[in-house]
Amino acid sequence: MTKRAALENLKPAARILQQAKHAVVFTGAGISTPSGIPDFRTASTGLWMKDDPMRVASLSAFNVHPERFFTWLKPLLSAITAARPNPAHFSIARLENAGVIKAVITQNIDMLHQQAGTKTVLPLHGSVDKLVCVKCHARFPTIQYLEDFLQRDVIPRCPTCSRYLKPDIVLFEEMLPMEIWNQAYQQVEQSDVILVSGSSLEVYPASNLPQLAVQNGAMLIINTLSTTPMDRDADLLLPLDSAEILPLLTGMVLSE
Repeated sequence: MTKRAALENLKPAARILQQAKHAVVFTGAGISTPSGIPDFRTASTGLWMKDDPMRVASLSAFNVHPERFFTWLKPLLSAITAARPNPAHFSIARLENAGVIKAVITQNIDMLHQQAGTKTVLPLHGSVDKLVCVKCHARFPTIQYLEDFLQRDVIPRCPTCSRYLKPDIVLFEEMLPMEIWNQAYQQVEQSDVILVSGSSLEVYPASNLPQLAVQNGAMLIINTLSTTPMDRDADLLLPLDSAEILPLLTGMVLSE
């Protein structure tokens, strides 16, 4: 699809959102790449093109080879720490504030939606603002350990049992947080429109949620630079950079 054709889809996309009774946004790593956070699957630049995720980002890696896990984590955490919300995040927050959308379901761990002002954010894969002890389950704010880890390579340990603290994110071999999943499921069940932005829709089970929405009769708008397995199910495709297209879409929805 040409850029001109994609831009022509903006007006009908805006009308769909204006008429929605329960619109939900589903976001992935592509919405945060304009903020300087690398995604996982893009050819040549994605994190999983450089490292085997089972070797560096699985629960086994954390438990058996923690030094390998923390070596992988450091540049990602550094990028997340330096990142700021981009126009796509702020646009979504404006749509929520205006009552156009009811919730944001995100695969991202970077907290940028929250920083942009979105109130109802459901992080399916956890977030980096907390650390958890896998032995005693105590939780601590990441900021408490961040400088020592990024500046001096001091791996965070639990002050109670001295085990390494794991970022409160979902690693390979771990289940999604059930409470968040149930809330996201309920939002999707109620939705009549779902806007996907920056997700390849290839990560299971998160990708089941847009599929559920469509099966229940919701309209689907997809904003990604790459193709997805659900493109044929979409009512409209917006294959442009989210930081460029979402502000334009928001302006149309809010009649600015």
